[in-house]
Amino acid sequence: MNTNRPCGCKGYRTCLNCETEFSIPSTGEEPKLNTTKVVYCPYCNLCYPGKDANSYKSHPNHSGKPLRYEGIYIQEDFLDDLEHDRLIENLDLMPWDLSQSGRRKQNFGPKCNFKGRKLRLGDFKGFPSFTKFVQDKFRQVPILQDFQTIEQCSLEYDPERGASIDPHVDDCWVWGERIVTVNLLSDSVLLMTPNQYPKKYNLDLVKSYPKTVGNRVASNVSDMLDIEKIQDEIVLVPMPKKSLLVMYGSARYDYEHRILRDDIVERRVCLAYREFTPIFLQGGDCFEDGRVITDKAKEFFDIIS
Repeated sequence: MNTNRPCGCKGYRTCLNCETEFSIPSTGEEPKLNTTKVVYCPYCNLCYPGKDANSYKSHPNHSGKPLRYEGIYIQEDFLDDLEHDRLIENLDLMPWDLSQSGRRKQNFGPKCNFKGRKLRLGDFKGFPSFTKFVQDKFRQVPILQDFQTIEQCSLEYDPERGASIDPHVDDCWVWGERIVTVNLLSDSVLLMTPNQYPKKYNLDLVKSYPKTVGNRVASNVSDMLDIEKIQDEIVLVPMPKKSLLVMYGSARYDYEHRILRDDIVERRVCLAYREFTPIFLQGGDCFEDGRVITDKAKEFFDIIS
């Protein structure tokens, strides 16, 4: 149904509201793929066979053959309880905009045309000051010490709307290697499937970029042992409440990621952070355009209630 709808969905994307009102088949269900599932364990940085992302909690008593999956870093309890609760309270003092597939959003960043490769400042004026402490905490994480946020997006997933997000790779013309998520309110799962569309998402540019992050973040068991890499498996990546997730490298570019409707059982909010590609940094072809936005991205503003 290629129409805009009052719920915020358009094109082939749907939520529970428009599926009921317009009798549209659901697009938020699990993909029917003939491949095995493995679960990423943030404690040993390896994957093990499993159907439920919560199976990582059995660590160190995993079963099955371990596999190495490059490009995921998870820090549990990145926020403490007080930080988490104050952040949610302040986010909910701000208006939420309708988005597709049952989501709502609050977006702070430049205007991007990914297909046309056009970028402009738009009405971007920086980020809400009550979120500044999150970016400050990034400096305490070795993989993020030089991370300059260019876009910050709050996304709300509500099971009453059947919220989900379709499989995708974040655009590679504007957004750099590290994709950062801070998970709030409830546990969730990121489902990773091998990318079948190497010509989409401006992926053709990636080969010209220097690596921001090495193949591994820190020494762990997968460094010390000759462990086979993931091939074509579906990877379930847990996103515990209050955790930090950084996606980079192979996980960032070789896999599409999505969130299934069935994995949203309580209200979930996340803060998603993105950085520039080298094109917009010093020495890049679009440095002058990028500098204006980078300067604005260092500003924070107070919310007037």
